[in-house]
Amino acid sequence: MANSHAPHPYYPPHVAVQGYAPNTLSVVALVAAFAGVIAAFLVFTLALARRLSPGLKRRRAEQAAFCWFVLCGFLHCFFEGYFVLNHAQIPGSQDLFAQLWKEYALSDSRYVTSDPFMLAIEVLTAIVWGPLSFLVAIYIAAAAATTANTRTRLQRHVLQAAVCVGHVYGVALYYGTCHFAERMRGVSYSRPETLYYWVYYAGLNAPWAVVPALLHYQSVKALTHVDGGAAKKEQ
Repeated sequence: MANSHAPHPYYPPHVAVQGYAPNTLSVVALVAAFAGVIAAFLVFTLALARRLSPGLKRRRAEQAAFCWFVLCGFLHCFFEGYFVLNHAQIPGSQDLFAQLWKEYALSDSRYVTSDPFMLAIEVLTAIVWGPLSFLVAIYIAAAAATTANTRTRLQRHVLQAAVCVGHVYGVALYYGTCHFAERMRGVSYSRPETLYYWVYYAGLNAPWAVVPALLHYQSVKALTHVDGGAAKKEQ
């Protein structure tokens, strides 16, 4: 039985982690299992999209964007949604998602302490950005169809730009709260080891700053081109 007063590996060392129980799976086993689930989900959804929209097969960049938003939708709705629904039980649970969260929490202990900020931002992520990410993926597939009209492509880029802004804003808040907690209050939520701080905390979240910025730029260019084309027709 999990002990609410059992020692734990999280930072800061004095933080209370109720009901903590060590993981039963190794890090390699956790990563392999999670990667397998994600890979299967991506392969299935991409195959379905290519079947329903054959034009997507000839556009590798669009396939990559489709997979990115499907990945975001999966993580936001299912993985982060799991956190929202089970945050209080995660420290003592041993199912796959709970053990993954306990491992990641070595880089941010707020995920095992039911931190109000994390709950707030993850609720928003799970119920807004997750479904919208899936919707962007649908629009990408629809816009790649040979029968797609300009309106469909326009809607895709408007929605894509909005979701990208949400992702960049979210990761900025995430990094910012950790940074200011450390600078202004001397509190670090991450263990100091390279694996936890630089790989988990910094590295795993960095793609949500870089990729959305690039995709937002793509959408801005596409929307500008549409507006420019419309202006020329009016002249």
